[in-house]
Amino acid sequence: MGVEAIKKIVVVGAGTMGHGIAQVCAMKGYNVVLIDIKDDILQKAMEKIKWSLNKFVEKKRIRPEHAEEALARIKPTTTYEGYVEDADFAIEAIVERLDIKKQVFSKLDSLMPEHAILASNTSSLSITEMGRATKRPDKVAGMHFFNPPQLMQLVEVIKGEDTSDETVNVVMELARKLGKTPVLCKKDVRGFIVNRILMPVFLDAFWALHKGEVDKEAVDASMKYDAGFPMGIFE
Repeated sequence: MGVEAIKKIVVVGAGTMGHGIAQVCAMKGYNVVLIDIKDDILQKAMEKIKWSLNKFVEKKRIRPEHAEEALARIKPTTTYEGYVEDADFAIEAIVERLDIKKQVFSKLDSLMPEHAILASNTSSLSITEMGRATKRPDKVAGMHFFNPPQLMQLVEVIKGEDTSDETVNVVMELARKLGKTPVLCKKDVRGFIVNRILMPVFLDAFWALHKGEVDKEAVDASMKYDAGFPMGIFE
């Protein structure tokens, strides 16, 4: 399957990352199914998406009618059946627990068409293990967005041990179509690229704070105004 065949995207999890990813996809013209286990979470997610789209309008980044069209493309639901059977791509963005993620992948695998690709927004868990919870491990990859997805440019694409090159290429190209800059993590290693690189920085910051060498405000200011981080480590 090529990226041009993707018309409908499923996003599982309507929390901070999930609703942001759903908005990103809808703004680029994709029909989106946003799934969560609770109606109140879905309601809050749609309210946040509407608020965010209005901010884009206020800043003249999109036209009002484009915001309305994007919101209309997102269908919130608490059920899989009847919504995902004709979808081409899924992005899981639930709690960082491998056992629950594997259940979600197994569910999606049982309902979605054979050509569909299943991706995870996990920041560190094993893509390989998620893939092996399905009958299509070659079509499972990592697609890690950063917070907030509506604004952050980078997307990590992770190749599991069983992920095909074709799947990787489609995920990379989809990220580009969503207006993002994808980077490929060629091996399914814990922390992938960004978190693996940043971990020593975080540990040093906590150690310096523990020893009384710095305070939180100094660390956060340094990371924001020198290193260019959108927020400080302790914020």
